[in-house]
Amino acid sequence: MLLFLITSFTFITIFYKSLCFQFKAVPATWAAEFRLLSLCFWDGFHFSLPALTPPGTPPPPLPRIKPPEEEQGTALSVLDLPDLVLECILEKLPPEGLRVLGSVCRSLRERCTSDRLWGRHLEQKWGRVIGPAAHRAWQCHISSSSSSSSRFFNQGHHKGFLGYLSRFLPISGILGYRWRRRSHLQPVECSSVMSWYLALESGKFWFPAQVYNRENGHVGFMMSCYDAEISYDPKTDTFQARYPPHGRMAVAVESGVAWERIRAPPIDTSPHHLHISDCLNDLSPGDHIEIQWRRNKKFPYGWWYGIVGHLETCDGIPSFCRCNESDSVALDFNQYSAGSRWRRTTVSRKEHREEGNEADGFYGGINKLCTADDISAWKKLWPSQVLE
Repeated sequence: MLLFLITSFTFITIFYKSLCFQFKAVPATWAAEFRLLSLCFWDGFHFSLPALTPPGTPPPPLPRIKPPEEEQGTALSVLDLPDLVLECILEKLPPEGLRVLGSVCRSLRERCTSDRLWGRHLEQKWGRVIGPAAHRAWQCHISSSSSSSSRFFNQGHHKGFLGYLSRFLPISGILGYRWRRRSHLQPVECSSVMSWYLALESGKFWFPAQVYNRENGHVGFMMSCYDAEISYDPKTDTFQARYPPHGRMAVAVESGVAWERIRAPPIDTSPHHLHISDCLNDLSPGDHIEIQWRRNKKFPYGWWYGIVGHLETCDGIPSFCRCNESDSVALDFNQYSAGSRWRRTTVSRKEHREEGNEADGFYGGINKLCTADDISAWKKLWPSQVLE
């Protein structure tokens, strides 16, 4: 056993030095983890030393802890920093850094798991793809099975240098019993923002969102956005999507969905319900919109991108245009060719409900796009060829 420990530590040291020589610059997090691993190794080694020594051999004396008055020139600990300085440091740490620092002691744990710190990380990474529907799904999950949520957080996987090294050596054994015991003293509160962040990051939590150009950009879904349940794939930094069945069709599953094809639903409406439009009186030629459309009444709605056009009675000259005063609104879908039956439709401004037929499909509610980001998200998906 002693020979194994000494050999392991020697291998770690040589291995780390070889990495430094090979890559010239090892990431700072790896260097910090290596120093942590060294300390934990000697801590665990000293703890298990009595079991390795022959019977009757007195244990080596423990180092005497100096009282505060004897400690001169000793560096301050993190907890000795002013609260404002410590908070500034914690705000700069990435999520993995907060998790590592939060395992040091109870005081740091309370700070490193605060909703304020994790709320910023949640908004920065996930804010564009999670909405009220995703939050309701999370609340439903933690209320129905609060104990099962721990599987998202205590996976036992290390990142950085420890994660790389764990492919070759039993890290948990090297770190020692006391380190393993300290790492699992208190589980994360399931209702905290940190728990929600880690659940999303784990890839085991499915939540509702919307996907642009579903099913790998199938030509029948170009310039559309459909509701789906998605989960994150941390290995590829993409998503998996499960689409609700269309009529008798089975559930469609798509993998490798990129971040730019995901969005939180801008309107909190079921895909089977008609959205009540509240923007019809404000629509004018040139406005960007998205409109609900479904093939037949058994299918869920998807959102389709279009632009408000000029009526046939208007010559398109801005100074003479009165289209915004008409009871009808022309909607152009310029992704389709001029002769396509999908190129244009007209809806009533005052009495608009679901309109259409079994041949051309049914048009539902309209949502006006008001921000440059929303319009840009659609334009980035513009097809390279005109659709028929």
